[in-house]
Amino acid sequence: MTFHPAARHVAGRASLRALLIATTACGLSGAHAATTQIIGTPSATPPGSTSDRPVPEVKTPSAASSAASTSIAPNTPTPEDEIVVTGTRPIAESVAAALRIQKESPALVSVIASDAVGRLPDQNVAQAVSRLPGVGVQRDQGQARYINLRGAPINWTTLSFDGINVISPEGRDARFDSIPSAIASQIVVRKAVTPNMTGETIAGNVDIITRSAFDYNGFHVAGKAGGGYVELGKRQEYEGQLVVSDRWDTDAGEFGVLLSGSYYQRDMVTDNAETDWEVVPTDRRPGNADRVWARETENKLYRLTRRNYSASGKLEWKPTQDHRLFVSSIYSAFTDDELRNNYIVDMDDQESRLASGATPAAILADSAACAINPVPRSGTTGYADVCTGNTPFQGTVYGVDLNANVLVREYLQSVFTNTVGGDHDFGRLKMRWRGNYTRSVDDRSAPAQLNYDSPGFGSGATAGTNRVTIDYDLTDKQKPRFSLFRTIRNADGTFGRGAAIAAVEDVPGYALTRVRGLKAKDITTAYTGKLDFSYDTDLFGETKFLFGAQYDNRKKESNERLLDIPVSASANPYGLPLSYSAVAVPGNPAYKGEYPLGYLFQYHSKQRAIDVVEQAAAGGAQYVANTANFYNVREEVFAGYAMFETKMDWGSIVGGARVEHIKNQSTAFATVNTTTSLVSIPRDQTLVYPSLHLNWDLDQTKKLRLSFNTGASRPDYDQLRPNLTISDANQTISGGNPDAEPERAKGVDLYFEWYMQPQGYFSIGAFYKDVKDTLFNTTRPFGSESLNLNGVDRSQYIFSGIANGGDGYIWGFEAALQQQIEGYQQDLGLPDWTGGFGILLNGTYNNSEAETPDGRKVMFPGTSKWVMNASLFYEKYGFSARVSYQNRTKWIDAIGAFAVTNGVFRGTTGGDEFWARDDELDASLRYAITPNLEVYADFANLLNGPGRRFAGVSARTLERETFGRRYTGGIRFNF
Repeated sequence: MTFHPAARHVAGRASLRALLIATTACGLSGAHAATTQIIGTPSATPPGSTSDRPVPEVKTPSAASSAASTSIAPNTPTPEDEIVVTGTRPIAESVAAALRIQKESPALVSVIASDAVGRLPDQNVAQAVSRLPGVGVQRDQGQARYINLRGAPINWTTLSFDGINVISPEGRDARFDSIPSAIASQIVVRKAVTPNMTGETIAGNVDIITRSAFDYNGFHVAGKAGGGYVELGKRQEYEGQLVVSDRWDTDAGEFGVLLSGSYYQRDMVTDNAETDWEVVPTDRRPGNADRVWARETENKLYRLTRRNYSASGKLEWKPTQDHRLFVSSIYSAFTDDELRNNYIVDMDDQESRLASGATPAAILADSAACAINPVPRSGTTGYADVCTGNTPFQGTVYGVDLNANVLVREYLQSVFTNTVGGDHDFGRLKMRWRGNYTRSVDDRSAPAQLNYDSPGFGSGATAGTNRVTIDYDLTDKQKPRFSLFRTIRNADGTFGRGAAIAAVEDVPGYALTRVRGLKAKDITTAYTGKLDFSYDTDLFGETKFLFGAQYDNRKKESNERLLDIPVSASANPYGLPLSYSAVAVPGNPAYKGEYPLGYLFQYHSKQRAIDVVEQAAAGGAQYVANTANFYNVREEVFAGYAMFETKMDWGSIVGGARVEHIKNQSTAFATVNTTTSLVSIPRDQTLVYPSLHLNWDLDQTKKLRLSFNTGASRPDYDQLRPNLTISDANQTISGGNPDAEPERAKGVDLYFEWYMQPQGYFSIGAFYKDVKDTLFNTTRPFGSESLNLNGVDRSQYIFSGIANGGDGYIWGFEAALQQQIEGYQQDLGLPDWTGGFGILLNGTYNNSEAETPDGRKVMFPGTSKWVMNASLFYEKYGFSARVSYQNRTKWIDAIGAFAVTNGVFRGTTGGDEFWARDDELDASLRYAITPNLEVYADFANLLNGPGRRFAGVSARTLERETFGRRYTGGIRFNF
C-alpha cells in the first residue's frame, strides 16, 4: 500500500472509500485478502463505537457490515482524507487498511474479511477465526466446532448474525461448524464487552456479518466450485458457492437484492480407539492406591458423510441516504450421516469375582502380596488381578463380553433466522431497530442401533468358554490395541487362552441381543426486538450518548421417542434375523481405515440395519416417549442499556451499564423411586453489567487501552430442567438443577499497540477475569436438605448433574505481530520480488483456576496454557501462497467422576479428562488468471496429527482418532 505523503502519519485521515476498497480489493481483483486482526472494521459497527459522522455512500464489498450491523456506527474517517492504493496487493492493502481503522477504534475487535475466509481451507466459521490472537478451537472428527476465546470455556462466547444474538441448536455452547463461512461478508470477533452487547457475553461475541447488495456497484455474481481428496479411506469432498446481487435507483429510492447459497460435502472414515478407566474397589493388593485399571477398551470405526449448506436472501430499500429498511433470511444446516461399527470388550463385567470370598480371611488374603501366576484363580477372569501378572496397561483377561454396537445415525443441526430492520439518521439523533425470529433444530435421531453380544458367563463360570479372551496392550498411548482369542476351561475350573479369533463374526454364540431406534429432536424458537438510539452532543468537546432496549423470548423443548427391545433365540417374537450376516455389506469390502486392528470385521449396510428396526416396528414394537430426557424451558429477557463515548485530545472514554431481568420457567419429569410426575419451576433474577473503556494515544503510532467489563454465563437449558431422578435404594440423585446460579465475571484488559510504518503492527496485552459461582458437571454428595421428604435424609446421596462450585480466575498475556517486507527492500538490499513476503504471528498464555463443587482446584475447562499461530505468506505477480501453523497445549475437557467407595469419597474414572496438545498445519495456493478468475488449491491437516484425550495422566489414553490429510482445488470467479 502507498500512503499519500501528506496524510501518512495523521491519525484518522483516510478516505473511507479507499479504505474499503483496500480491505476488499481481493474480491475485485480475483485474489484474496489476508486474515486480519483489526479493532474496528472499515464499515462495521463494533460495540462501543459511538461516532456516526456523515460519510459519502460507499459501494464496495465492505459496506455489508454497515448495512447489516445493529450497533451504532463506528468512528469513521472524513471524506477529505486520502489513502492511495494500488489494488494489486490484496493482503498488504487489507492489512494496512485494517490497521488504520484499528488505531481509531474505541473497542477491541478482531475481524476477518469475506475473502480472507476463503484464503485457507476454512469451510466453517470456527476454523476461519482460529488464526486470530487468543482464539482456540475444539474439534470433532477433525473439524473445528467450538471456540475458546482467551482460554475461557466455550459457553462464555456468544453467537450472533448481524448483531442479533442466536441460540445455537445445541444451546448456550455455541457450535460454529454448522455455520458455513461462505454466508459471511465479515466475521467480527468482539473481545471488549460493552453495554450494547448481551450480558451473557463474558469472553466475547462472534458476529456473522452477512452480505448485502449495497456491497457492490451494480449487478454482481461470484462463486467457487471445487473438489478434493481425503487421504484416509480414499474419499472425496466437494464444495460450491454462488452469490448473485443487483441494485437499482428508482423514483422511490434505491433497492438492492442479494441471494446466496453454499454447499460442502466431505466423505470420510475415522480410525478411533477408546479406553475407559476406573478405580477398582475389589483390587486390594499392595499398591492399589496408585492403580487405575482399563474398564473397557474399544474401536469405533466410522464411515461418515458430512455436509454444510446454506441459503440466504436480503432485500434492502434506501428511500434516502439517511434511511434504510431491510428484510433478510438465512438458513444454515449441518448434517452428519454416520455409520459406526463399534467393538467393545467389557473387561470388568465379572469384576466382582476378583475377591475369593466374603469371609474376613478371604478378604485378608486378597489384601496380601502374592506370587505371580499367569493362570487366574478358579472362576475369575483375571481382571484387575496383579497376581496373574496383569498391569493396568498390559495383560490378559479371560471369558469376558464382546459387544458390537452397530449404529446408523442421521444427525442434523439447522438455524433459520429472519430479521426485519431499519437504520434512520435524523441529524444528531440516530435510530436503529430490529425484529428477529429464529428457529434452531438439533435432530439427534439414530434410525438403527443394533447390539450383538457374547453369551452370558453362566452360573459358576461354566459358560465362560463361549466368551472371548483378550490380550490388551495399552502401553503405546497413540495406538492402544487388543487381540481376541477363544477361551478354554481347565479341569480345575481355571481359564486359559485358546486359538486366536481372526474375525469378530467368528466369536462363539455371537448374536443379536438388542434393537433400538431413536427419534430425538430439540427445537429452540426465539423472538427478539431491539431498539438503539445515539445522540451527538458538544459536551466535553465531543460526546455521544447511546441507549437502547431489547426483549428476547425463547423456548427450548426436547422430545425423544425410543424403540428399545431385547431379543434372543428364545425370545424373538418379531422374527428378527439374529445373525450379523443379515446386516453385513454384501461382498465383505476391505477395511477402509489404517489403524492396526487385532482382528477382522465386516461393515454393516445402512439400509439392512434400518430394515431390522422397521421389521420390529411392523411386528408391534413401539416407539415410547422417553420422559427422562424431556424438558421445556422458557426464557424471557428484558434488557436496557445506557452508555457514552467522549473524545478528547488524548484519546477517548467509553462507559455505561446494561440491566437484564431474566424470567425462566423449567418443566420436566421428576422421578422419586418409581413415581414419576411433571414438575414446573419458575425463577427470575435481575443482573447489572457495568463497563468502562479508556484509550490513550501515547503518540501518533502508539496506543494504550484499558478496559473494565462484567458479564454472566447462565446455565444451559438442559441443565436448568427439573428432571431429578431420586433412588433411595441406590442413594443417588441425578438430573438438571433449576437452582444453579450463573457464573459471574469481572474483567480487566490492558493492551499496548504499536503501528509500525508502512504497514506493520505489534501489540501486547494482559487480561484478568475474576469468576464467582463456577459451574461444573459433577458427581458429589448432594449436600442439601431440600429433598429430605417423608423422614428420609437424602443430603448425603450422590448427586450427578450441574452444580456451582467456588470462585475462579483466568489471567494471561496476548501478543501479535504482523509485518511485510514491502517497503523495506531498499534498506535491506533485497530485490523487488522479495517484497511479497509477510508474516502473521500471535500467541496467548492463559493461567486459570476454578474450584469444583467437591472443593478441588482445577483449570477452567477449555483452557490451554498456550495458543499459538504462525503464518508465512507470499503475494506478488498474481500469485499467492500461504502456510499456517496452529498449536494449543492440553486442556481439560471434563472433570472426573467421583463416588463413595468403602466410605471414602474418591475418584472413579482415573482423573480429570484432558485433550492432548493439538497441532495443525495448512497451506494454500492461488493464481489469478484474470482479474475475475482464479484457480486455487488448499491443503489441510498436513501433520495428520491425532485427536487424543486422556484421563488424569497422559499415559492413560481415553480416545485417539485420526482423520487423514485433505487436498482441495478448484476455481473462483467474481464479476
